[in-house]
Amino acid sequence: MKTFVVIGLGRFGTAVATELCALGHEVLAIDGKEENTQAVADLVTHAVTGDARDPAVLRALGVRNYDCAIVAVGDDVGNSALITLNLKELGIKEVICKAQSHVHRKVLQKIGADRVVFPEHEMGVKLAQGLSSSNVLNFIELSDDFGIVELAAPKNWQNRSLKDLDVRAKYGVNIIAIRNPKTHELEVAPGADYVINTEDEVVTLGRMEDINRLHDL
Repeated sequence: MKTFVVIGLGRFGTAVATELCALGHEVLAIDGKEENTQAVADLVTHAVTGDARDPAVLRALGVRNYDCAIVAVGDDVGNSALITLNLKELGIKEVICKAQSHVHRKVLQKIGADRVVFPEHEMGVKLAQGLSSSNVLNFIELSDDFGIVELAAPKNWQNRSLKDLDVRAKYGVNIIAIRNPKTHELEVAPGADYVINTEDEVVTLGRMEDINRLHDL
């Protein structure tokens, strides 16, 4: 079990806090509005109304003892930046922040955020990637340049070995795993002799420009 602090209980923060708790983790949820904390009081370990911009409040709640903090206050750059700075100064091991723009992300990264997420942007990219090709099953954007895509094995890949396909040379991507959806078995870092079956789902890692070429397979 890990321990998490979630600050900001809008739609994103509430979803993160309640899901983490449902998965068996200890969750402290903090928001400046009483109605927001009351809404999740029965769904998280602890729900507290308080101003996370005040380091004294965070110290009193003992947030320095938690493994990870999620700053879900994304509608105000100043507030999220101040809260992030407070958390880093308190020595939180990992601070993950929600951003609303690229400028917002740069500000958070400059003051020490360990990871910055764009929920709406990432969901939009994932939807667009899925809609652009019927064989794309899932997509994860790692950065502006790199991503991971899971796709149904293209017909011209089926019944051929990875050595024969040589996708890195031909497409510029690496096959990092292969999943069999029937048995739910995941072959991580498959060897060159692995032969792709017709039902296989292939997980590839590469530059966005190379991943987009896979849509045409």
